[in-house]
Amino acid sequence: MPKSPRISRDMIVEAAFDLVRTDGATALNARAVAARLGCSTQPVLYQFADMAALRRAVYDRADAFHTNFLLEDLEQAEEPLTELGLRYIRFGAEEAPLFRFLFQDDHFSGRSLEELIAAPEVAPLLALAGGALGASGGDAGELFGTLFIAVHGYASLLANNAMRYDAEDARRMLVRLGSALEAREGE
Repeated sequence: MPKSPRISRDMIVEAAFDLVRTDGATALNARAVAARLGCSTQPVLYQFADMAALRRAVYDRADAFHTNFLLEDLEQAEEPLTELGLRYIRFGAEEAPLFRFLFQDDHFSGRSLEELIAAPEVAPLLALAGGALGASGGDAGELFGTLFIAVHGYASLLANNAMRYDAEDARRMLVRLGSALEAREGE
């Protein structure tokens, strides 16, 4: 009898990521992942001790996807900070299930905005914002926090189907916000 194909940990994570991306976090379970892979639940349960471990692996995969979505070729943008904000908003509109999984599924429970901004994975974004707004250190963090709240709120509305996406409206909002932040920083 031929040996059945080996289902790797990476294959499971990718199938689970695709499941969350299309159907949302509530669809993530061993049976659904196994169905995507065309196998029994045994390989899934063998590779991951429990669903919490699989969720963490999928979260890491989704976070890497989100970071790439935001930063890919960003240095070539004419206005990198505006482009970063637009990409974040567009992610909420185009990748709604992933956005909700990353940002609205208790992953940040109990953390403050300051803690989120101080996270190592945010450092490149903070540096970009500080450079674009001529700020550093705590001032950059405060300005980035203001920008983040506005952009995240807009993206959340889109991800939860409360608004329709309009790229030009989003750009106008970001330009106004950037101008206000630059004026405030100049005072």
